[in-house]
Amino acid sequence: MTVVDGAIRIGELARRTGVSPELLRAWEQRYGLLLPSRSPGGFRLYSVADEDRIRAMTRLIGDGLSAAQAARQALTADGGQPAIEAPLVDQLADQLRTALDSFDGTGAHASFDRLLASVSLEVVLADVLVPYLRDLGDRWVAGRATVAQEHFASNLIRGRLLALARDWDAGDGPSLLLACLPGEAHDLGLIMFGILTSRRGWRITFLGADTPLDTLHASIRNIQPALTVLVASTPSLLAAHAHDLRRLTSLTRTAIAGVTDAQAVSEVGATALPGDIVQAATAIVP
Repeated sequence: MTVVDGAIRIGELARRTGVSPELLRAWEQRYGLLLPSRSPGGFRLYSVADEDRIRAMTRLIGDGLSAAQAARQALTADGGQPAIEAPLVDQLADQLRTALDSFDGTGAHASFDRLLASVSLEVVLADVLVPYLRDLGDRWVAGRATVAQEHFASNLIRGRLLALARDWDAGDGPSLLLACLPGEAHDLGLIMFGILTSRRGWRITFLGADTPLDTLHASIRNIQPALTVLVASTPSLLAAHAHDLRRLTSLTRTAIAGVTDAQAVSEVGATALPGDIVQAATAIVP
C-alpha cells in the first residue's frame, strides 16, 4: 500500500479525534474502520479519510448506536466494507437469542461455539452478549420475558464466561480487583470486563455481585491491587455508600463502571470508566 500524502501516525490521530490509541487499534481490528498505509520504516500511517470515519463513529455512538452499528454506518457512508460480515454476526446472535429464550441449552452452546469460531472474542462480548443482556433486561422489565428465561440465559452465559475466565489470576501482571457494590446484583458485565483485561496482562481477583464493603476493605488490604474496579448501575448506589467509598478510594486507585457521571464518581475519589466494555478495558493502565 502506498503512503498517503499528509498521513499521520496513531498518536496524532488520537490527539485530533480524542480517541485513545488503544481504542483506535481495537476499532481497526474489530471493524476494519481504519485503513492505514505503511511508512518506509514500517509504521502505520493514517489518512484524512481514517480521521473522518473515526469522527463519524464517535458521533454515531454519541447518538446511541452500538459500536458495531456505528462502525458499519461509518464504513458504508465512506464506501468501505466492514471487516465483520454483519449478516453472519446478526444471524448467529439471533440463533443464540432464540435458543436462550426457548430454554434450548444445546442450541445455545452450539450458537456460542459458532460465534467464538467466527469472530473475535471482543466482538462476541461487546457486540453480541452485552446487547443481548440489555435487551433481555428491558424485556423482563416490560413483562415480555419471564424470570425463568432471564435466569436460564444468565446462568448459561455465566458458565460460558467463567470457562473463558479460567486462569485469569495467573501470571505476573498487575493485580486488578473486581467487585460489585452492595446492592448491585449484575456482575456478568464485570466478568466480561475481567476477561478482556486479563488478555491485556492484568491478573484478576473477582469478588462478584453484592460485595459487602468490609469484605472489599479486607481484600484491598490483603491483595494490595494496582487498581480496583467497582460496578454501580445507578448514581444512587454511589450516594448510599459515599462515605465508605471515600475511605476505600484512599486505600487503592479505584475506577467505577456502570455510572458514567464523571462528577458523581469523582466525588467519591474514583474515575469513571467508559460505557463501552472494550473501551473501558483499554482505558485502564497499571
